[in-house]
Amino acid sequence: MNRRIFLYGTMGAIAALAGGSFLLRERSGYRAMAETFEVTRTEAEWRKILTGEQYAVLREEATERAFTSPLLEEHRKGIFHCAGCDLPAYSSEAKYDSGTGWPSFWEALPDAIGTKQDNSLFMTRTEVHCRRCGGHFGHIFDDGPPPTGKRHCLNGLALAFRPATA
Repeated sequence: MNRRIFLYGTMGAIAALAGGSFLLRERSGYRAMAETFEVTRTEAEWRKILTGEQYAVLREEATERAFTSPLLEEHRKGIFHCAGCDLPAYSSEAKYDSGTGWPSFWEALPDAIGTKQDNSLFMTRTEVHCRRCGGHFGHIFDDGPPPTGKRHCLNGLALAFRPATA
């Protein structure tokens, strides 16, 4: 059994124990804001512009269930933007099928993301967020394809796809 299958199997078991809810909350509440961001809004303003599920992912660091994002099957050329502030974050040219059930990329666009250490779920991971608004995208792992060897494993709810024009 490889590490990825073990980890996602473990996460699935935790989700089932939590009552099989739509979202697996990784932490209670949103991260303490050590960083400042260009785009800031009140909780009420975020709730007005985001769906409930998007708010849970972007602002409370929840995780959508695997294999539920329509962006998983998005194969057109274009750019994936932050669903919170519309910052272009990932190119379709860096997207690939990781088999994990979440949209995956081997790199972000330049100056699009920020990262921090995440010690939840009994492991250390690299959390990835929008560098402009701080919205939680997902995590970065070291088991991706060349040329970077990275897997940006992202919540589709955190992204909005804009297809390339002719």
